[in-house]
Amino acid sequence: MFPVKQPWLCKALGCYDCCIRCLGAVPYASLAATLLCYVGVALFCGGAHQALTHTDTLVQIHFTRSLQDYQGLADFIKYFQYVIYGLASFFFLYGILLLAEGFYTTSAVKQTFGEFRSTQCSRCLSLTFIIVTFTLAIIWLVVFAFSAIPVYFLYNMADACHYVNIKAETTVSLTQFGWVCMDARQYGLLHWNSVPGKVCGTAMTNICKTPEFYVTYDFYIAAFAGAGITLLALVLYLVPTTYNYAVLRFLGRKGIRC
Repeated sequence: MFPVKQPWLCKALGCYDCCIRCLGAVPYASLAATLLCYVGVALFCGGAHQALTHTDTLVQIHFTRSLQDYQGLADFIKYFQYVIYGLASFFFLYGILLLAEGFYTTSAVKQTFGEFRSTQCSRCLSLTFIIVTFTLAIIWLVVFAFSAIPVYFLYNMADACHYVNIKAETTVSLTQFGWVCMDARQYGLLHWNSVPGKVCGTAMTNICKTPEFYVTYDFYIAAFAGAGITLLALVLYLVPTTYNYAVLRFLGRKGIRC
């Protein structure tokens, strides 16, 4: 918070002016980025964990006949769920650090001629946060891209089921739509030797009619949205922090104590 040199200063300025000065030191951009980060990570971790649990059931029942074909995906789901627990803990702590850094840089810039001083070590710490956050933003860009794969797969499957149901209204039998298939192997969910690895025609429409299919679809959408919100939060945090760091470097070169 904005430092006050003398305790009697608030009384001299009045409560209103003192509150205005304190509110002026709040890093609103960093605060908004931290809140967005928490919301995004919560959506991604919660949605991805539940979606993977339901995917485990769907793939095992409808897309594979052998446990050996399914074992690779099962191991990935299990280990990635552990990664989700770690991500939630890491971003909870990192969000607190980002907010604290936002308070520091905002106070340092606003208190240009005050008692607060920006040291070389503190500027290096700010630069470290910028580099780490930029690296995390690149990583989450990749996560955001990969989280779109299951959403795209389930969207295509739901669209194919809708097409079959529409055509079935004017057709005596669904058997002629056996060529309409969804192949999990094409999306990397199963390896190419998996049998059958795909569902077609009536089997596919039966999957689409199950509540578990749409629950899984909704959870993947939530995870995809959470990854996007987290990426936006990291980018939003980079903007004010980089600006404040540049101001501190400029003042340091000019010999001004921050």
